[in-house]
Amino acid sequence: MSRGRRGRPRKNPGDVLIKSAELIGWALGGIEREIVETRHRLSALTAQANQLRARIGAGGARAALLSGAPLAEAATPAGRKRHRRHKLSPEARKRISDRMTKRWAEFRKNKNKNKKTLKSAEV
Repeated sequence: MSRGRRGRPRKNPGDVLIKSAELIGWALGGIEREIVETRHRLSALTAQANQLRARIGAGGARAALLSGAPLAEAATPAGRKRHRRHKLSPEARKRISDRMTKRWAEFRKNKNKNKKTLKSAEV
């Protein structure tokens, strides 16, 4: 009886290297193609964005910022007033603080009451 090898035949290491190099070449080609397509899409989107900005006109701080205008011109849109947040007076801040303190004190008091009633119900 001759003893032959069983199972799958062993691969020649040279063949594996050739196949892996070929596979890497295909992968690189695919990546390069994707890069080119992405660049084309980016240029198309940039052109479309420029068209939309032109259609909107120069009104708007963001458009001015993107176009590279100085910050002083970009800060306020032409013909519109800038809305500013109202500052609270110290008295108003104190009233709000007192109300919130009272609210949380009631919440904690009711929370403790509920715990006591639950404990008495369990017993």
